[in-house]
Amino acid sequence: MIAKVITGKSFGGCVRYLLEREKSFVLDSAGVRDYEVKATIADLNAQRKMRPQLGNAVGHTVLSWSNEDGNKLTLEKMAEHAREYMEKMGIKNTQYLTVLHTDKKHPHLHIVYNRVDNEGKTIGNYNHWHKSRKVCREMTDRYGYHLGKGKAKVNRQALRGSDRLRYAIHDALKSVMAKATSWKQVETMLTRQGIGIHYKYRSGTNEVQGISFEKDGVKFKGSAIDRKYSFAGMGRQLKENRAMEATQPITDSRPLAEQIREILQQPQEQRSQAYEPQGLGFLEALLDTYTPPEPESMSDAERRRRKRKKQEAQSRGISR
Repeated sequence: MIAKVITGKSFGGCVRYLLEREKSFVLDSAGVRDYEVKATIADLNAQRKMRPQLGNAVGHTVLSWSNEDGNKLTLEKMAEHAREYMEKMGIKNTQYLTVLHTDKKHPHLHIVYNRVDNEGKTIGNYNHWHKSRKVCREMTDRYGYHLGKGKAKVNRQALRGSDRLRYAIHDALKSVMAKATSWKQVETMLTRQGIGIHYKYRSGTNEVQGISFEKDGVKFKGSAIDRKYSFAGMGRQLKENRAMEATQPITDSRPLAEQIREILQQPQEQRSQAYEPQGLGFLEALLDTYTPPEPESMSDAERRRRKRKKQEAQSRGISR
């Protein structure tokens, strides 16, 4: 069981969308005349006038179940689950309409409710998405419904609004975090995809406490995208990526002789600084620190001849 949480401004558009379909059926309602579209809209708009300054007075939630749960659900159970969901979400003492749609393969229903309650108070929606996810997970576990196997199976093409943006950020982060080794790289790669990063700092300090991402003017906390995309989770992944990179040998397609020639043309100090950290220490050992053992019986003349030959080779560069 999952929920898609939406807020809007027009009861007319929402109610017509829910009811003016062949495959729609009113499961439950309170405080509205649910037998006629115009009457339902008029009732909802009459109550919203008690708080005219509230622009987004339309609450709209889509509750969906897996195809595998179809044989466990009845119309009565779905209506009961909708009421339980609203109760746990704090959607109380207000008008609502629960509508079943059968135009999709998976079982789902729509709840439209008035965010201006029966006493003229506003039903808050702070952190609504995160709270909704917890409620759905709890109800799924309690009633033994099918638990989805992650975001990979979500149909991206069917997503709209903030859900579409959230999954776009998720997919971008998944790609970026597979290869980035620093926060600077993360920022650069996300910026190319139109995604901004915002850091939350501990009051009065430079200590980062959290992270959020923004796309098309909509901002999400990292943990709301996925728990592994919290600031701490991403920091651990970057550390692992750096450790992995350090253990990987550098691959250079140039011939070995060309790589050695490049090293020989640099001063001694540059060789150790530029190459040893990248895993080319074996070349430095080969060229600078390794001296083949000389036979004890080698004469002084032979030693001088070999030394001169080595110096001539270094001055010419290696040709093969």
